[in-house]
Amino acid sequence: MRKIFALFLAIISIFILGSCSNNNSSNSNINSTTIEKNESSKILLTYFSRADENYSVGYIDKGNTEWLADFIDEKLNVDKTFKIERITPYPATYKECTDEAKKEKNDNARPEIKGNVSDFNEYDIIFLGYPIWWGDVPMCVYTFMEAYDFNGKIVIPFSTHEGSGWGSSLNTLKNKLSGSTIYQGYNCRGSEAKNNKDSINSWLEGLGF
Repeated sequence: MRKIFALFLAIISIFILGSCSNNNSSNSNINSTTIEKNESSKILLTYFSRADENYSVGYIDKGNTEWLADFIDEKLNVDKTFKIERITPYPATYKECTDEAKKEKNDNARPEIKGNVSDFNEYDIIFLGYPIWWGDVPMCVYTFMEAYDFNGKIVIPFSTHEGSGWGSSLNTLKNKLSGSTIYQGYNCRGSEAKNNKDSINSWLEGLGF
């Protein structure tokens, strides 16, 4: 009986270690050093964030990811901010929104978004923010990423979630923005985002800002 129990523990340990290894692999090739920049480097802050009914926080007037974007702008006074917005807004209720987001993901959709960054090529550093939806970036962020040439850009991700961490989003960024250099990002639970100003500042300072 003891041998069977020991074998069971060994199998469980292998499974757990394997799971941890897979989670860590999503962070491979992410640059964790300070960013080399100069006084002429221009910063674009772009993000998708949804208000209305959100998990754990109920109905809100300001999306969780937008709190992080505002803290970044307050710290850095970026050159331009662009909020990614779907032309047809997502449903206000949480359940209907998640259902629609899941359908978009299953359909590999590219929902149309409002406006564009006409001078995108002028920016050297791109902060890219998003919530984690179904383990990945929302499909409207795919629309944004595929609309521009990120070759040679510095990309710094930030995101909110409610327990999934980065999900597969870092792998998505590495695949979609392969010509860019992706630096160590920042993520937190969406329900805690508005209280994370000091943490955001520390992260930015660690990147050399």
